[in-house]
Amino acid sequence: MLLSRPLGFGLLILSLLVLPAVSAAAETDDAVPDLRTGAADGPVRLRARYSSSVLVFKVGEVELEAVFSPDHYEAQGTVGAAGLAALFTDFDIRAEVSGARNGEGIRPQHYAHVERTGDKVRSVTVSFEDDLARSQAEPPFGSWGVPPASAAERTGVLDPITAFFALSDALSGSSDAACAGRIPVFDGKQRYDLRLEDAGTARVRTAAWRGEARVCEAYYEPVSGYDPEDYPSASELRHPLTIWLAAFPEAGIHLPVRLHTRAGFGGVTVEARDIVLDRP
Repeated sequence: MLLSRPLGFGLLILSLLVLPAVSAAAETDDAVPDLRTGAADGPVRLRARYSSSVLVFKVGEVELEAVFSPDHYEAQGTVGAAGLAALFTDFDIRAEVSGARNGEGIRPQHYAHVERTGDKVRSVTVSFEDDLARSQAEPPFGSWGVPPASAAERTGVLDPITAFFALSDALSGSSDAACAGRIPVFDGKQRYDLRLEDAGTARVRTAAWRGEARVCEAYYEPVSGYDPEDYPSASELRHPLTIWLAAFPEAGIHLPVRLHTRAGFGGVTVEARDIVLDRP
């Protein structure tokens, strides 16, 4: 799961956190905002804070903000080293996306991230005109991977942030179809799939939420755009990222409140510390 590579793991975490998965319509008051069709009283804003740990040691922090309106969405997220990890590495990633929403689904229009590792900084932007993802990097990549992602492989893809929104259809359907299928993702260089498997429900408790949650497993499957030294090992690919999704009926959505993968030394756990839903 690219745990030894801050960029790869950071973008994967952002892709599974920043945008919430939409649940079935809330069975409450008609004024409850349903994020599939837009809020009854205007846009809805999500603000959330997560922390990651290895064993009992804190190693990272994630901060998120997203705004949803009937025909548009935008989101921003940051991830960086913290706690014990900050003593050994200095990195952070800032990512943002904006796109359109309609009855047929959600499509990104612009995606960008800035990665910083020590004194090295690179910005990547991706446009999605005609359903084809085209990217630019500054400074340029020394290689676009072996082999690079082809135009066919970059057609009909989602950026790392919008990718998680694709879970909405599965979670809105019957329990038999929940969390299933494959999501094609392109981060500006690397092209990969997230293969989803339903793992039922379980009780979970974090600082931000406690109760029964839907459990979804996401397997990372590389496709193209990887340099040999960046290609994940078999042991990294063997273990899924397990996601606990909690229902927030007042907003008609599910949000991830806990994530865990056994890949890497000791495994990595990400938990919600604070979640706020309001209107901007």
